[in-house]
Amino acid sequence: MTTSELQFDAPADPAGEGPVLQVEDLHVSFPSESGRVRAVRGLSYQVSPGEVLGIVGESGSGKSVSSLAVMGLLPSSARISGSIKFQGRELIGQNDAELSKIRGRRISMVFQDPLSALTPVYTVGDQIAEAILVHRKVSKQAAANRAVELLDLVGIPNAAERAKAFPHEFSGGMRQRAVIAMAIANDPDLIIADEPTTALDVTVQAQVLQLLETAQEVTGAGIVIITHDLGVVAGFADRLMVMYAGRAVETGLVDDIYRQPRMPYTLGLLGSIPRLDVGEKQALVPIKGQPPSLTDLPPGCPFAPRCPMVVDACHTAEPPLFDVDGSAEHRAACIRTNEIAATDAEGAEAAVEIFGAEVIGEPQVAKVPREQRETVLELDRLVKEYAVNKGVVFKRRVGTVHAVAGISFDIREGETLGLVGESGCGKTTTLMEILGLQKPMSGEISVLGTNVSAIDAKRRFEIRRDMSVVFQDPMASLDPRLTIHDCIAEPMQVHGYGKDEINRRVPELMRLVGLRPEQLSRYPGEFSGGQRQRIGIARALALEPKLVVLDEPVSALDVSIQAGVINLLEELKSKLGLAYLFVAHDLSVVRHIADRVAVMYLGKIVEIGEVDSVFDTPRHPYTQALLSAIPIPDPVKERQRERILLTGDLPSPANPPSGCRFRTRCFLHASLPPEKQRVCIEVEPPRETQAPDHEAACHFAQIRQVL
Repeated sequence: MTTSELQFDAPADPAGEGPVLQVEDLHVSFPSESGRVRAVRGLSYQVSPGEVLGIVGESGSGKSVSSLAVMGLLPSSARISGSIKFQGRELIGQNDAELSKIRGRRISMVFQDPLSALTPVYTVGDQIAEAILVHRKVSKQAAANRAVELLDLVGIPNAAERAKAFPHEFSGGMRQRAVIAMAIANDPDLIIADEPTTALDVTVQAQVLQLLETAQEVTGAGIVIITHDLGVVAGFADRLMVMYAGRAVETGLVDDIYRQPRMPYTLGLLGSIPRLDVGEKQALVPIKGQPPSLTDLPPGCPFAPRCPMVVDACHTAEPPLFDVDGSAEHRAACIRTNEIAATDAEGAEAAVEIFGAEVIGEPQVAKVPREQRETVLELDRLVKEYAVNKGVVFKRRVGTVHAVAGISFDIREGETLGLVGESGCGKTTTLMEILGLQKPMSGEISVLGTNVSAIDAKRRFEIRRDMSVVFQDPMASLDPRLTIHDCIAEPMQVHGYGKDEINRRVPELMRLVGLRPEQLSRYPGEFSGGQRQRIGIARALALEPKLVVLDEPVSALDVSIQAGVINLLEELKSKLGLAYLFVAHDLSVVRHIADRVAVMYLGKIVEIGEVDSVFDTPRHPYTQALLSAIPIPDPVKERQRERILLTGDLPSPANPPSGCRFRTRCFLHASLPPEKQRVCIEVEPPRETQAPDHEAACHFAQIRQVL
C-alpha cells in the first residue's frame, strides 16, 4: 500500500501561516530536598509547519522537560510559567480534559523507550486503533483497518498479521516503528520525538529517521527532535537549538551552527564527536567538569567553570542570546562570540584550537610490525550454540540457537580490535566465551599463547590477572555498598596483594584515570556516569592486565563525557601498551580508537581488516550498509550521502538462512541475475583476501564508497 492510498488530511501549507508552536519565556521548576530545581529557565523558540527543529545538549540540560511541558505531561509538583501557544492557542493553564483533546490528535509524541510507551497486555494493532477511536468518530473496523495501513506505511512486514501481535513480540526497531505509526495516526500538526533513536542499532536508526521524514511529508507536521547526537540532526533538522543549564545558549540554521558555532559549549559538543568520514585520527575535545546544579546557580554564565575562554566578565552576569554577525537567525549566549569568529578554523577544527586538544600517540610497541608482536588473544573457528527446549516436566529439544558459528580472529600486543554488528549478531556471546576461560563447544580460544581448553584451575586463575573487562553500565558493574577504594582494591585482594601494596596502588590508579584520591571514601552513587566509567577502568587496570575487553564502554555516556573516556583509553593504551577488544555499535567511535575491525553478522565475521581499509573501501554489503547508516555531523555531507536501508529485521539465529546468511536483507543479492542468486542461496561464502590485511565473506564482493 502506498502513502497516497491512506486517508490523511491535506498537509498544511507552511507559507502564509504562523508558527504551529510558539514557546515564550518558559520556566519550569521542581521541588527537591536541596531547594527548587530550575529545570527550564526562560526558554523561547518556535516551530513552523513543515519545519524540523533539533534540540541538543547534555543530560540534564532541560530538553525533555521543556517538551513534556508542551505536552502537558509534567507532574503536578512542577511549577510552570511563561507561554506555550499551539496554533495561537495558549496551553499553559488548560485543564487535562482540554489538553487531552489536543494530545494525540494535533500534537503527538514519540518517546525514547518504545516498550514503556506501549501497553504490554494489548496487541499493537489495538493500541494504534485506540489512538484513532479516541479522537475520531469511526467504526472499530475502520480504525483496525487504518492501524494495519499505518503499520504497513512504517515498514512492518505482514502488517495484518503483526497487528495481532503484542509489543514483546516485536523487536526494538519494530516497536519504535509502531510508536511512530501511532504518532501519525491522526495526522498531527506537531510531532515531538524525544531521543527516538538512542537505544537502536544504527541500521534501525536510519530507518526510523527516514520514517520521521516520511511522516512529515505525509502529514505536513512540524517536528521537534530531541537528541544528544549532533550527527542525527545534521541531515534531518532545519534549525538547531543548543541547550545548557535549562536555557538555549545557541540557536540558528543547522548549516550556520555546524559551520560557524559561536558558543564555546557548542564548539565542545562538535569537537567531542568522533568523525566517521575522517581517516586521519582527529583530536577529541572532552568538556571538562560537570553541568552546574540547577538548585543554586552561581552568578554569571553557567558554562564559565568549564569554558576554556572564560574571563572575569563571564562571572558577573549571565549573557543573553546575542545576534551573530547582525543576523537574528543565528544567536549565541556568549560575550566572546567575536573572538570565536576571529579563529581561522571552523566547526570541530575550531573546537580543537580553542580547547587545546591533542591527538594521543600510538604505544611504542605499535612501531614493531604486527606479525612480530605477541598474540594476546586468538579465536580459531569458535562455535557456541544453545538448545531450544519445550516443555516443563518432560523437556525436549526442538531447535538450536547458532549464536556463534565458527569465527576466527586474533589480537596482537598494543592493538585494538573493534568488534561491531547489530544486536543479536553474537558479539556479547563471543565476549562471554572469551571471559569464561572454559573449554569451548567447538574451536579454540588462546589467551597469551595458552589454549584455555587445556588449562587447570590454577592456570585459569593466573590468566585472569592478565585479562580484565569494562562493562557497558558502570553503575551495574560497581557494588553500591562498597566505597570506591574497596571497589578498586577488590581484584587485588582476590589475587593476594598485601595491604600496603593495595593502599599504594589504589590512589595511583585514581590519578591514572583522571580522578582525585580524596574521592576514594565516596560511594558509586555519588559520581556521574563518566566518573563511574573511569572508576570501572581503574578497577580493570588494578592487576596490570595485558588484554582489556571493553563491552560498549561509552554507549551510555553523553558525547562530551564520551570523548574524555575515549581519550583516557587511548592514553592508557599508549602508556601501558595494552591490547583492547572493543565491542561497539557506533562505528564512528570504532574508527577513532581501533587499529583493526571485525564486522559480525548472525554469528559470522563477514569482514575483517585494518580499520582504514575496511572503512574507506568496504567490500561486504553489510559493512557498506552499516557505514552508510552512521550519521556524519556535517549537514552538507549528510544530505548528499546515499543511504543503504536494510529491509526487514535480523533473521533468527535458531533458523539462519541457507548459503549466505545476509542474503535475505542484501541489496546486492536482490540485483543479481538468478544464476548468481542461486550461488548465494546454496553456498556459504568463505572469508577471502580482498586487500592486504582485509578479508570479506561475499561471493560477489565489490567496493562501494559510502562516506
